[in-house]
Amino acid sequence: MKLLFKQRFFSWLDSYDIYDEAGNRVYTVEGKLSWGHRLEILNADGSPLGTVKEEVFTFLPRFAMYLGDAYIGQIKKEFTFFKPVFTLDCNGWQVEGNLFEWDYTITDAYGAEVAYLSKELLHVTDTYVLDIPDPQNALLVLMIALAIDAAKCSNANN
Repeated sequence: MKLLFKQRFFSWLDSYDIYDEAGNRVYTVEGKLSWGHRLEILNADGSPLGTVKEEVFTFLPRFAMYLGDAYIGQIKKEFTFFKPVFTLDCNGWQVEGNLFEWDYTITDAYGAEVAYLSKELLHVTDTYVLDIPDPQNALLVLMIALAIDAAKCSNANN
């Protein structure tokens, strides 16, 4: 399964539309006014599915993830000099990026690839392709991609 993650051009807060391979919008992400990033994920019908909330006053970016109101884990950026690394306390997954912070691989505890995230260049807004072999992982992978993009924005603003 592939998802196309596109940031909206005219938006005061972080807002994204997420499309499947056929071009159908499957998720909408709405940024909410708060301290730090707060991203609410809605399905195609507009029903809320999950939330990614940035935890403020931390040395490195850290985000809590919720399915509905239930906390499912967090993702935090680790201090590294070259390749970006994120630690997840959810599903035993790990995230590692490339030197330019354009591509990320999510692996499980056994080293098997869960998803591959790649940033498409030459777009006006941030655009990522999420390649997810198991469609059941789509929502969690989307939450991780949103947190990574928000972490990059937070670092750019510091």
